[in-house]
Amino acid sequence: MIMECVICKHGKTKPGFVTVTLERDNCIIILKQVPADVCENCGEYYLSELVTETVLTKAEDAVNKGSEVEIIRYVA
Repeated sequence: MIMECVICKHGKTKPGFVTVTLERDNCIIILKQVPADVCENCGEYYLSELVTETVLTKAEDAVNKGSEVEIIRYVA
């Protein structure tokens, strides 16, 4: 979905892929190739509700198994 970036107010978003990094309880989770709408101007990204749910589930799984650092390629 193309929209005006709410951060820079100048760019429009377009479909792309990003790397999402999350940290919790001394655990760092890096998810690569996450589909997102990315601002052409500033690079800010927006995840859909479904993608956000998947990212958080994968991150929770990594935390629960006791990982300190987990690098995951996003696969829906």
